[in-house]
Amino acid sequence: MSDSAPNATLFLEKRSYRRRRLKDALRLLPVVGVLLWMVPVLWPSGASHPADPTPVAMSSAITYVFVVWVLLILAAAALWWVIGERGSAETDP
Repeated sequence: MSDSAPNATLFLEKRSYRRRRLKDALRLLPVVGVLLWMVPVLWPSGASHPADPTPVAMSSAITYVFVVWVLLILAAAALWWVIGERGSAETDP
């Protein structure tokens, strides 16, 4: 038999819970990046049908991709910094 009841709630310390969620967010960034990079594929090209709206310029699509790339790098750096700060705060006595 186990010592805990089957319906007992598990208590997680706030710091460790938040740190785990930040790590999860860091792991999710590549998926978010791929989804954001797929957005230009959905933009109208103007070649499929004459009634299509004006096509988006290739320079706009490339600018979008690089802006998303830079934002992902900054988000990863910010999350990594916050995780590092919280990790060092947990180890200090």
